Amino acid sequence: MSLIVAIGTAVPPHKHSQVQLAQYMGELYKIDEEENRKLKLLYAKSAIDTRYSVLEEFSNTDNNHPFFANARFPKLNPSIDLRLEKYFQYALPLSVAAIKNTFTKDIAVSEVTHLITVSCTGMSAPGLDIELVNMLGLPNSTKRSSVNFMGCYAAIQALQQADYICRADVGAKVLVVCVELCTLHFQNENTMDNWVANSLFADGAAAVLVVSDEHVNSKKISGFKLEKFYTQIVADGHKDMAWQISAQGFLMTLSAYIPQLIAQNLTMFLTNILAGFNMEQQKISNWAIHPGGRKILDAVLAALALEPKDLQASYETLKNYGNMSSPTVLFVLNQILRKQNKFTNGQHTFALAFGPGLVMESVLLKYVC
Repeated sequence: MSLIVAIGTAVPPHKHSQVQLAQYMGELYKIDEEENRKLKLLYAKSAIDTRYSVLEEFSNTDNNHPFFANARFPKLNPSIDLRLEKYFQYALPLSVAAIKNTFTKDIAVSEVTHLITVSCTGMSAPGLDIELVNMLGLPNSTKRSSVNFMGCYAAIQALQQADYICRADVGAKVLVVCVELCTLHFQNENTMDNWVANSLFADGAAAVLVVSDEHVNSKKISGFKLEKFYTQIVADGHKDMAWQISAQGFLMTLSAYIPQLIAQNLTMFLTNILAGFNMEQQKISNWAIHPGGRKILDAVLAALALEPKDLQASYETLKNYGNMSSPTVLFVLNQILRKQNKFTNGQHTFALAFGPGLVMESVLLKYVC
């Protein structure tokens, strides 16, 4: 098996309050007073206080919007070329910042044998993987793979790949890097889908170091053992959460039915995975639920009959960072891992993320020390 021994996170320097973002979007949409009131109410009920972006303009009060300068006019919306140009400018340094927060005295970045990059907000070839190899000074023989355009659950897919690698190669040290610049793809078209997406998403990066049990035992390193992965496609939600590329950027579809679909399927989903371990829900000590939005977390809370404190790390991540797509569940896990002095050997954590499809991806982790 394999173990998560470290998680590092990073956000861009520009921090925006939800109040500032609501005001910005109201100006961008050029909506009337009644619609603006509804927009501000949506933002106020989001359970988000602050979000981060590579763009400074969301906090501007002087109507200076250099990136979305023409966004009031749909035909002049920032092109996919311009959005990806910004992605390539900012994704690498943000990824490196997260990686620098990952490595410790136990394992150095020079020891990395495999690199998995994750993103759904920007792609190119050669891509971020090769840029990171060059920037970090990794050997040209570093084995690389990428998880692209899978959305918010992609980090768990990448962890599963890392687990496969470590099971096959006991000497492997796998670096997983998730980076998303969601705010580059905000859309100005006045639709409810865009209102909701623009009220939730943010920019961020997270890096995870995964190594084999054999290496952990020799070094006596603590962390999360990757015990079991489980996935489920909710076919009824195929059109309710979608992410598509267009000439005007990446377009998000977010249906109001998503929380209901998750709630309807989550109990059976959890039952299926726990059955494979002959484990009861009560034996799970920590819950790392992807905070796709307040209504989603509330639906999970009700479906699993949990207490609000059980999802504290998820609610706090949503409050302080918003939804950063793939890195977000790793921000939640990192917050839980930082409280390791409160853990006992063998405690279980259940991590769950949702994404386009509608797909639910999960991993069961066991703390070892």
